[in-house]
Order: sequence, then structure tokens, then C-alpha cells
Amino acid sequence: MNILIVDDDPRLRDLLRIALERAGFTTFSAANGTTALIHARREAPDLIVLDVGLPEMDGFEVCRRLRAASEVPILFLTARDEEIDRIVGLELGADDYVTKPFSPRELVARVHAILKRSGRAVTPEMLSRGKITLDLRAQSCRVAGTDIALTATEFDILARLLAEPDRLAARRALIAGIWGPQSRVSDRTFDSHLRNLRRKLAEAGCEGAIETVHGQGMRLGSCA
Repeated sequence: MNILIVDDDPRLRDLLRIALERAGFTTFSAANGTTALIHARREAPDLIVLDVGLPEMDGFEVCRRLRAASEVPILFLTARDEEIDRIVGLELGADDYVTKPFSPRELVARVHAILKRSGRAVTPEMLSRGKITLDLRAQSCRVAGTDIALTATEFDILARLLAEPDRLAARRALIAGIWGPQSRVSDRTFDSHLRNLRRKLAEAGCEGAIETVHGQGMRLGSCA
């Protein structure tokens, strides 16, 4: 399913792109309202993540123009937390409202919920590599055919590595992707989750599933 991301911050657009694509969506983006309207007409997205605080034409106006011709689901994204802004957005036809800073996992969950409410089918997504298989919808993990109980954070770490198995993932990028770009989660906390995940995979017969490249990041190892 196609998601249009509209935000003038390139770093936030990239964060949203990574989170949504790892959840199985296809994405394209726009940095302003005019481009967003062009993409919406041309690409017919299944959902639009729309920042309110856009330059020149704000998200409210973009939503107003979209609603004149389309019922595409819209998730507003904004740094403003005033009740009047939420009311205006919903009255204009937005389906939900997320305030920055936010958890990428929460945003993906909101996207799934909106699509389900709107009747747009979201097919189950699987990630698989070697002995490891993840069901993203059921949040379940199997190693060599055996179910493995993972915490939500352990599952998220493994899913992000499985989504791009041959790419090095930087520690801070993983932390930002799981807990949000403004998170103050320490490396020690992340390492604790990673250590537990490695132990569970090893106990299931997948020793060395995650390898660390010193000073660069981590990726799936030979077992996976």
C-alpha cells in the first residue's frame, strides 16, 4: 500500500519513510503543500501523513483541498498540541492526529488502524531470513520452526535488522527508530535489549544471528 509523507523536515521524512517501509508500505514524499496535492492526484495514495506546519500552504489548507475531491485517509502530524488545532483538523476531515515528538512504532500502529477503519485491506506482512521468520501483524517470531517469545522492543530490533539484512544499522538510528527521534534512551538500555535478544536466538539454535561491526553498527550474521 502507498503512503504519501508530507513534511518540510527532510530528517523527519526519512525517519517516517524508514518506519513505514519496514512495516511493509511503499512511500513517496513531498516537502510542501503544492507538491503534496500534485502527488495525491497523480499517485492516488492509500493514506497521507500530513504535517500541519508546512510553509506557504499549511496542512489544514492541503486537507481542505484534498477533501474537495477525495476521501483518502489523512493522519495529521504536528508540533502543536492545542485542542483547537486538533478540533480544526478533525472537522476538516482528518482521520487521526499525532503530536511531535512521537514514537515511529505508534505512528505505524495509527496508520494500520486508520486503514482498517477505512476498509482498505492491509495484508499480513512476513519477514524471513535463514532460520528466522517474523510475522509483523501477529508480532510473532519463529526460529527454525520453533516459536520464540520476544518482548516488543526485542521484536522491533530484529524486525528492523531483517527488513534490511545486508545493511549496517547504526545504534543511534535504531534507538531513534524504536523510541523516537527525541528519545533519551541510553546505549546501555539498548544494549540490554540487544543482549537478551541475542541470548534468546542463541538458545533457539541461532548463535551469531546479529553481528556488530565496531564503530559502524550491526547487521544480521551468518546464522540468519
